[in-house]
Amino acid sequence: MKKIVNYFILLTLLLASQAYAAPLAEREILSNNMVLLHAERKALPIVTVVMAVRAGSIVEPSDKAGLAYLTAALLNEGTAKRTSREISEAIEFVGGSLSASAGQDYATISLSVLKKDVDLGFDLLSDMVMNPAFNDDEINRKKKITKNWLVQQNEEPGAVASIAFSKAVFGKHPYARQVQGTVDSLDLISRQDIVDFHNTFFSPNNTIMSVVGDISRDELRSLLEKHLGKWQQKTVTAIDLPAVRASDNPTVIKINRDLVQANIIFGHVGISRDNPDYYAVSVMNYILGGGGFVSRLMDNIRDNKGLAYDVHSYFSASKFSGSFRAGLQTKNESANTAIDEVLREMERIRTEPVSDKELQDAKSYLTGSFPLRIDSNSKIAGFALAVEFNDLGLDYVDKYPSLINAVTKEDILRVANKYLDTKNYVLVVVGNIEKTKLRY
Repeated sequence: MKKIVNYFILLTLLLASQAYAAPLAEREILSNNMVLLHAERKALPIVTVVMAVRAGSIVEPSDKAGLAYLTAALLNEGTAKRTSREISEAIEFVGGSLSASAGQDYATISLSVLKKDVDLGFDLLSDMVMNPAFNDDEINRKKKITKNWLVQQNEEPGAVASIAFSKAVFGKHPYARQVQGTVDSLDLISRQDIVDFHNTFFSPNNTIMSVVGDISRDELRSLLEKHLGKWQQKTVTAIDLPAVRASDNPTVIKINRDLVQANIIFGHVGISRDNPDYYAVSVMNYILGGGGFVSRLMDNIRDNKGLAYDVHSYFSASKFSGSFRAGLQTKNESANTAIDEVLREMERIRTEPVSDKELQDAKSYLTGSFPLRIDSNSKIAGFALAVEFNDLGLDYVDKYPSLINAVTKEDILRVANKYLDTKNYVLVVVGNIEKTKLRY
């Protein structure tokens, strides 16, 4: 058994090193202005496709939150020539997978098939993207499922805290909303809204396609011409987004629930993905609370004081903005102490240089684990797409280690001072508020 485990570890590392050494992908802008990223990988007879259409919740009307989510979720629920069941049976029969979803910034359509079934895969994918039926029965069914899920979310203390935190941090910006919308906003969405949203945003010139696997460039071009050659460009108007502004005073949100433990989120506005300090922030946060058991928050709050089983922090850096948050669960009675210690560690990393060991360990982990982010076809496809969407350049794989290794202790102090705020923050506590006796 040990030999088998070691073999798979060795194989994983070998695949990772091969992916890391090879160019991430070749980039091409097609005649219909769709961005194509292609990486030929012949190790396995599998082809993976990931499409990103700039049709996420960020471009939907604020009063119809969930429109982007519904539109994407309905793509594989029937087309002009196939029912939902026919699509499902066709892809399952060949052992492939085909799905669609929406996030904040874009909708994603994902396909994975064996090389011998790639023509069928592209036929199904193109049919979904170009000819969705948006059947009334499927719309109502999907709405019902989503509403039930939203009701369940309102019973989850962690989800309640996260939703409240996002609303407080992002204000009127679309990042404040749940991608799935609300029970009330879903009721406002009509079939025509979905059709119009699809017609407005689903176009090749608003799309990035990433294809990885056992397929040559000529084979890929032939498939694209056959299945997406008639996909017409459209004029897509650029979105006008409200600014996300940092608060100039603390905001404390107390949500009373009959719970033994308080769910706590502490944070504020963060950085967008194009911020040049992203790499220094990544190293700094690894030391603060992103490094699991070796982070300062975990060492202090869990190991030394026993206040929480898990405590963590992270910067969520998206295309147009981001947030910093630290989160934990603790007994209601120890909520004040746990919050005190989060603030103490934030202030310490803002005022005292990190140790040489902390800095080196953070760099070693971030650079050493990086190849595992591209150790399979599906990971390479998704990673290449994210790199393109965020304008990082296809040489990002080569640049990343040097960008992390260039971070100094002085950089850590600088970005901690600039991007961690212990005065003007958002604090959300979901728990038995009477027992917490919050001082904040």
